[in-house]
Amino acid sequence: MTDFHGRKAVISGATKGIGKTIAKAFLETGATVIGVYGSDRNAADAFMLEWEADASYRENRLFLFPCDVSDESAVLAFFAEVEEKFDIIDILVNNAGIRRDAVLAMMHSADWHRVIEVNLTGTFNMSKQAVLLMMKQKYGRIIHITSPMAHMGFEGQANYAASKAGQIGMMRSLCKETAKRRITVNCVSPGFIDTELLEGLSAEQLDKYKKMVPMKRFGKTEEVAAAVLFLAGEQASYISGAVLEVTGGL
Repeated sequence: MTDFHGRKAVISGATKGIGKTIAKAFLETGATVIGVYGSDRNAADAFMLEWEADASYRENRLFLFPCDVSDESAVLAFFAEVEEKFDIIDILVNNAGIRRDAVLAMMHSADWHRVIEVNLTGTFNMSKQAVLLMMKQKYGRIIHITSPMAHMGFEGQANYAASKAGQIGMMRSLCKETAKRRITVNCVSPGFIDTELLEGLSAEQLDKYKKMVPMKRFGKTEEVAAAVLFLAGEQASYISGAVLEVTGGL
């Protein structure tokens, strides 16, 4: 696994599910992790206590900040604090995301806008400020956590699918804008991953989704984190504008 000692990684949605596993993977490989979370302070406190109790803990390399990524002023304030404390960052993982499912004809406008604001505008807000810091050293890795729904679509997920397709389109434009500055931009696209997001589904739905996957199982958060670490590493320096699917063949 890549050695990330000395690297600074900003991760949104860093205290639960896939984001937490990604943050832990960077910590375990030596990186300093600057994690962003929404409103669940309890989850953030629990993650910090877990890290401090870990046998590998030697110094404080985990920093957690509350920030609504959809709020430009909040993101500006967050990055001002990051720049003051860390000067530059090396890696950005745009993992923050929400779902508010409903068939389009019955979808509330507020639910459409909120999903787009968090998933897509949040990715824009975080990426814009990260690029400005990465340009100071002419190096960086930006990774969006997208979804196969970007090209598959599920009924009841028009807002979510649109936001994830938008992330891929944004990535393919941004990677061309940053290439000369040695900043790569890619996406990791997890399929059905065993996280708390599956807990609200019925046994019938879970069985249906599992049968859709050629490998006949749900993925592990560690398998997503491994893909992120690969794209964030030096060995992926010529990979930009790509979507790496972690879907079990979906």
